[in-house]
Amino acid sequence: MSIKSVLAKPFAKLISKKIQKWASRPIETQEKVFQNLIKTGASTAFGKDHNFDTITSYQAFKAQVPVRDYEGLKSYVARVVEGESDVLWKGKPIYFAKTSGTTSGSKYIPITKESMPTHVEAARNAILMYIYETGNAKFVNGKMIFLQGSPILNEQNGIQLGRLSGIVAHYVPKYLQKNRLPSWETNCIEDWETKVDAIVEETLPEDMTIISGIPSWVQMYFEKLQQKTGKNVGDIFKNFNLFIFGGVNYEPYRAKFENLIGRKVDSIELYPASEGFFAFQDKQDEKGMLLQLDSGIFYEFIKADEFFNENPKRITIKDVKVGVNYVMIISTTAGLWAYNIGDTIQFTATQPYRVIVSGRIKHFISAFGEHVIGKEVEQAMQDAIQNTDIRITEFTVAPQINPKEGLPYHEWFIEFENEPESTSDLASKIDTSLQNQNTYYFDLIEGKVLQPLKITKVKKNGFQEHMKSIGKLGGQNKIPRLSNDRKIADSLFSFVEK
Repeated sequence: MSIKSVLAKPFAKLISKKIQKWASRPIETQEKVFQNLIKTGASTAFGKDHNFDTITSYQAFKAQVPVRDYEGLKSYVARVVEGESDVLWKGKPIYFAKTSGTTSGSKYIPITKESMPTHVEAARNAILMYIYETGNAKFVNGKMIFLQGSPILNEQNGIQLGRLSGIVAHYVPKYLQKNRLPSWETNCIEDWETKVDAIVEETLPEDMTIISGIPSWVQMYFEKLQQKTGKNVGDIFKNFNLFIFGGVNYEPYRAKFENLIGRKVDSIELYPASEGFFAFQDKQDEKGMLLQLDSGIFYEFIKADEFFNENPKRITIKDVKVGVNYVMIISTTAGLWAYNIGDTIQFTATQPYRVIVSGRIKHFISAFGEHVIGKEVEQAMQDAIQNTDIRITEFTVAPQINPKEGLPYHEWFIEFENEPESTSDLASKIDTSLQNQNTYYFDLIEGKVLQPLKITKVKKNGFQEHMKSIGKLGGQNKIPRLSNDRKIADSLFSFVEK
């Protein structure tokens, strides 16, 4: 046993105690974060515009600071991008995480010297909590990989600019640098397919123990490994026993991953974003991820079905309920104030506070008032293929409002790894699960407003070809699970089975 794995266990125990301390005092912890944010923010341009010097309570904050998305904060961000100091947070950010916005073009999300460490510590702590729970630390001796964007950064008025995953690559601890793959040169390759081919060549001879990334792109890596060797991934990497993922729900991919690997491996789910690292899975046998209450982020929540009301009610963790779909609003040490990141979450527990990501507030289907969300379609798919040999590569859902004949319906575009004997039987099972989960959808089917869903089969590698055709192959890009229009559906028709 190496010195690294020996030291990992007492360190994991220490971190577990620290986490338990704030997790057992959630309200007090969040109040402390709130007060520190307001105190620091009072000297900024945003704080002066919103009278932070008069804010002494959460109620006053709600009255002074409206909920905004990126568009609402854009005028302040533009000043920061131009090089102005003390606009949203004290001084200047050390980075901008550049993301693609659908309505805003490129987004420049500030990362400050106060917020950056929380991204790194949360990822580290997720692994340490796994070590503490399972006692398994052997993997720290092997090689580990994170499939991510290029670490090459540009500069904007003295501030480094790049993708979040590329920024984080600069913060790999020294004790892990020898274990980490891919090499810097390979990581800098911009073309995703070329990059994955290079990663395959680099990792094949190595003892890979941890593999991490967005499931859809890790799946592409696994498939290339299998094509090159004719072996299961678990046979290539005999000590690979931990998969770390974030960005999407793993469950729709789990059956295919286990088939590609050839055995089950433990997994850790993360909830990172450019705006902050919000949660990570702290227990293997508990549903949901531990909400990071002590990471310089103050959380608010609005019920998703009330979000588009004129004055929706804003609440803190003190008043949330398990199982309710909430839009998550954040204020952070990066200078985001009452900021809507666009995600919807549900609490699975409140002692401690654990969450699952249920979707995006803009990603839903409600063409007829059904308001179907991402979590529901993923659960319906999972229910339908459970205890079968059916394996799904990828899927997305869109409304078909004007069919050539019959009633409107939801169209499910599915790429199969292992097809069902009958797609109509699968469609019926999915539809039944969706009706059981969503009473609005059930009523529309019962009332003959909608007919049951239909499946359109996407050809093998069709989703990858689609993402490539729109310039979003690899990295942190992912296909939306569902949408309320036909934009994605129409562009996918070039890649369906004829």
